[in-house]
Amino acid sequence: MNIPLDKLIDNETNVYEMTCVAIKEANIYSATDKKKEIERNGDKVVSVVLSRALNGEIEYDIAKEDQ
Repeated sequence: MNIPLDKLIDNETNVYEMTCVAIKEANIYSATDKKKEIERNGDKVVSVVLSRALNGEIEYDIAKEDQ
């Protein structure tokens, strides 16, 4: 699976937030059998996670700090 570069370039969301979410999701995948499944298909964890994030398949909420 390749990273959809057209979606990455056209992305208008907060890139920092999406990157943090992708890192956390990649860590979860790497700590489970999901990593083996992804690699068995010839893909890379980061590519899969970034593609899912860019396609809106990962839902997340940004925690608001009390001020």
